[in-house]
Amino acid sequence: MRVLGVDPGLTRCGLGVVDSAPGRRVSLVAVGVARSAPDADPAHRLLTIGAEVERWLDEHRPDGVAVERVFAQHNVRTVMGTAQVSGVVMVAAARRGIPVALHTPSEVKAAVTGNGRAAKPQVQLMVARILGLDTVPGPADAADALALGICHLWRPSVGIAPGADGGVVTPHRAARTSAQQAWAMAEAAARRPGR
Repeated sequence: MRVLGVDPGLTRCGLGVVDSAPGRRVSLVAVGVARSAPDADPAHRLLTIGAEVERWLDEHRPDGVAVERVFAQHNVRTVMGTAQVSGVVMVAAARRGIPVALHTPSEVKAAVTGNGRAAKPQVQLMVARILGLDTVPGPADAADALALGICHLWRPSVGIAPGADGGVVTPHRAARTSAQQAWAMAEAAARRPGR
């Protein structure tokens, strides 16, 4: 399966394409950043980012797109631009019939590191390790996009289902990393009544 991870941003939009391989291995296909000029009007900035995302979709032909879910932040202007870019990405994928999934930052951190509160440098280091890279991909937006792609490939719905007791049942349990196991356990705990 091939996934395009997107870390949405109006100035820098991280893009990362990853492929899955047997044994939960992930390989890097492409990584980069779509940029728009901060002094341009918002419509042209969205057009610029959208054109680059469409180019990536057409060039790499992913099976799915993973976008970071936008949360309200202190800076409303920043969150608005991020949400607008997310919308542009979702429309571009929908036009091509490519499914889109939204992942929270804590989901991504848990999938990649086993800790939903991991610091950004820890996530970036694990992305490099998972992909077998000598250095951390840069800038940070690009590494975040790769983390989103990895998260999507390793999401619990792929070969993992909650058991009747709230535990995790999967025929591939031994093939999962400790980070994947921790994430699946945290999700199962979050589904329990009273949470």
